[in-house]
Amino acid sequence: MGSVLAATSPSPAAAAGGQGPGLVSVPPGFTMPPVSSAPPSSGQAGETDTSLPNPGTYEECHRKCKEVFPMQMEGVRLVVNKGLSNHFQVSHTITLSTMADSGYRFGSTYVGTKQTGPAESFPVMVGDMDNTGSLNAQIIHQLTSAVRSKIAIQTQQHKFVNWQCDLEYRGDDFTSAVTLGNPDLLVGSGILVAHYLQSITPSLAMGGELVFHRRPGEEGAVTSLMGRYTGNNYVATLTLGGAGAHATYYHKANDQLQIGVEFEASTRMQDTSASFGYQLDLPKANLLFKGTVDSNWVAGATLEKKLLPLPLTLALGAFLNHRKNKFQCGFGVTIG
Repeated sequence: MGSVLAATSPSPAAAAGGQGPGLVSVPPGFTMPPVSSAPPSSGQAGETDTSLPNPGTYEECHRKCKEVFPMQMEGVRLVVNKGLSNHFQVSHTITLSTMADSGYRFGSTYVGTKQTGPAESFPVMVGDMDNTGSLNAQIIHQLTSAVRSKIAIQTQQHKFVNWQCDLEYRGDDFTSAVTLGNPDLLVGSGILVAHYLQSITPSLAMGGELVFHRRPGEEGAVTSLMGRYTGNNYVATLTLGGAGAHATYYHKANDQLQIGVEFEASTRMQDTSASFGYQLDLPKANLLFKGTVDSNWVAGATLEKKLLPLPLTLALGAFLNHRKNKFQCGFGVTIG
C-alpha cells in the first residue's frame, strides 16, 4: 500500500510544502513499484562490491519513521476491493463522518504489462472519483531503466484544481528529481521543486531541496539540506532549511517491535513539536497495533486485525487531545 499527494488543493505556496508521492491512495493488493537502479556497465562489473548504493528518493527519507505512526481515524469507513484481472482492480469506499463530508468513492488501479523486475510493472494508473464528481488521478511510467515520469491531477467537480509533472533520474549512487506544479503561463504562476540525494558512504547520504514558487505579485524560494544515516537496524534523518527543521529516528528492535521519534520546528509558525510512536506486529495473531503520543498532549492508537482465511480486515482507532479536551474514534472494515 502506498500513499500519494494530499487531496486538498492549497495555493501554490502552500502546496509546495505539502507535496508527497502523489494524489491518490493505492488499493490493497497493488503497490507503487520503485524505480530500478541503472544496471552497472561491463566496465564496472568488477567494482560492484566497492561501489556506493543508490540512496533512494529525497521524499522517502523520513518515510521509514512516519510509517510507524498511526493514521487518524474518525467515523465509519467501509472499503470493498475487487480484482478483475492480474492488471486491473476496482474499489468502493463509503465513509460516514461527523467532522468531515460523508460520501462514496469509486477507485480503480491498472498495472501495465511492461515488467522491469520481479514485482515491478509499468505503466501504473490509479484514480478515484467521489459522489460529487471530484477526481484524483495519477499515471506513473518508467521510461528507461533509470528514468521515471509521473503525472498527477486533481479536479473539484468540473474545475481543475491541481496538477503536477515529475521526472526522476536514478544513477548508480545518486537520485535527482524535478517537479513542476500548477504551471500557468498566462498568469505567470507555478511551483518548481528540485531534489538531489547523493550517497557519501554506504551508510551516509546527503542532499538538498529547492522550492521556487511564483504568482502575481509574489515569488520566493526556499532551500533545505538533508542528511540520513542508515545503520543495521536504525535510520536517523535530519532536514534543515529556511522553513525550519525536521528530524526523525527509526529503530527496529526486533521482528515484532518498531519505534520512531519525530521532531519538527517551524520558523513561520514559531512552533515546535516532538512525537513518539511505535508499531507492534503479532503475525501469529494477524494483529497490527500502532500507538503515538506527542508534546501537544495528543495520544492515539490504531488496531488492525485480519480475519483469515476470510479476505476481511477490521480496524479500530482512537485519538484524544488532552489540551483541547477533544476525542475522536473510528471504525473501518476492508473486504478484499
